[in-house]
Amino acid sequence: MSALSALEQALEDRWEALWARVFDREPVELLDALRQECDNNAVICAEGRVMVPNAYDVELAHVVHEELTRRGSRVGQELTDSLARYAQRKGYEWAGPLAVHIAKSDDVPNGRYRVGSSVMQHVSAEGFQHAGGIPHRR
Repeated sequence: MSALSALEQALEDRWEALWARVFDREPVELLDALRQECDNNAVICAEGRVMVPNAYDVELAHVVHEELTRRGSRVGQELTDSLARYAQRKGYEWAGPLAVHIAKSDDVPNGRYRVGSSVMQHVSAEGFQHAGGIPHRR
């Protein structure tokens, strides 16, 4: 492991330890679940090229969602940033722009959270203009 990678890992570990103290370990568990989801859905496309889903949905029980969002934190962005660093260390490529979406759910099986992933295609500006009814000018 290079010195830069070791430093990056040390910073990541400190960040996770801070989250654990502040949020009673929930975001650290969420990050672990996101990493596992990423690893479980990795697809080897060619030698040295591994693609992973780019859209992650985190469904939280109401109590957990309220606890994480009550403090005005940017949980979705923080999880996205941490997952991006993890994938970079693993050498993964995203199937498109990375996004982690956080939502409340009434039917989370373990009463805390559920994580899923998918490949969300990148929508071009032209496609957005047509979908939104904005005329496209050539």
